[in-house]
Amino acid sequence: MIAGAGGIGFYLARLLSSAQHDIVLIDSSRDVLEYAQTHLDVQTILGDASSIKVLEGAGLSAVGLFLAVTTHENDNLIACILAKKLGAKQTIARINTISSIKKEFKATFYELGVDKIISPSLLASQEIVRLLELNQVTDSFDFENGKVSLIGITLEDPSFYLGKSIEEIQKIKGSSLSPIAILRGHETILPRANTVLKRGDHIYFITSKKEVDNLLNTIGKPTKKLKSIMFIGGNVISVTAAKQLENDFKITIVEQDEKICKWLVDQLDNTLVIKGDPSNFELLKEEGLSQMDAFIAVTPNSETNIITALMAETAGVHKTIALVENLDYTHISQNIGVNTMINKKIIAANNIFRYVRKGKVEAIASLHGVDAEVIEYSIHKESRLTRFTLRNLKLPANAIIGAVIRDDETIIPTGDFMLKLYDKVIILALPSAIAKIEDLFR
Repeated sequence: MIAGAGGIGFYLARLLSSAQHDIVLIDSSRDVLEYAQTHLDVQTILGDASSIKVLEGAGLSAVGLFLAVTTHENDNLIACILAKKLGAKQTIARINTISSIKKEFKATFYELGVDKIISPSLLASQEIVRLLELNQVTDSFDFENGKVSLIGITLEDPSFYLGKSIEEIQKIKGSSLSPIAILRGHETILPRANTVLKRGDHIYFITSKKEVDNLLNTIGKPTKKLKSIMFIGGNVISVTAAKQLENDFKITIVEQDEKICKWLVDQLDNTLVIKGDPSNFELLKEEGLSQMDAFIAVTPNSETNIITALMAETAGVHKTIALVENLDYTHISQNIGVNTMINKKIIAANNIFRYVRKGKVEAIASLHGVDAEVIEYSIHKESRLTRFTLRNLKLPANAIIGAVIRDDETIIPTGDFMLKLYDKVIILALPSAIAKIEDLFR
């Protein structure tokens, strides 16, 4: 059951219904619910999800997961508390203010019935910081507290990988430095031995943290040390990221609203705040855009973010990141010149989906533009997974095991490898393979 059929709620409902889950959407807008019914296989309830009267008649005793993702965080928290009392097995609330995530508040909410709190803005700021740490990559996701990294890289001249097949790369560099997925234009390719890499390919690797620098150097993209960063748009995302970065980098934030500028100044200690129109490219140049190492566009307007990021690219900025609301935009990021586009809906869905997938799921990552999921499973019981080699498990053709974490060791497995109890297994799977993978790891 999903309370709130707006951007995040609709996106989650679409993903969950396509995975054969029974979905009920609650919203106080008839128009929003009618739109959802014409586009999705869902049931709908018209009403306020924070109302006891509405929830009492919603059949919550049969609900495995209750998601409250409206734009009003107080309503979300109340809805989760009521839903849990009325029989929902698990509840997740979306919040907007970072202060609500403090440990003492999380513990209080948990006691009241809110099992998990997520902030799309906080998750987006964390992704920005990760992308700046590995500034040559377009995607970055850590598994097991950073033991293993999933990274995306655009293949350009000069590179050892250009024109070589996966088999050639593995012979020279070993399987730990071979990609697990390729985005070529709009096509997602799972690499096989005879797959040849081409200029412009966007390639994804799963590798141990200690191998990342070696991988970037081998591909021809050593990490550049950043010194100065410009944000446009003053909001929770930019201020949270700036708080983490301002002591190590020279940070500038450009924001048009005077009240928000004053709030930024109060929140930050070592950041330059400039009042001005973020879409005014001449202003950005006057404020030193061409001297910036990174440009982060997080205004409420996706088009402004994309266009200014492209302009920053032409001005010679090394790393550009644009926040977008339209999911379709994330599919074109690798083809138009913006280093990375991030989307709060996708980030929030990644965080939530681990509670929906069958099997003991530790983490899930979706890759921008790639029609696949990366899922980390834990082997929690003895089964056929621990009795046969990977070659004999008959994994779906559209799935690849990228890495296995065993205690403190990261293993890139071969066909003769056998899984053990408590192993953590990271798999990339296309949509057609997910149901079978779930059955294997159930």
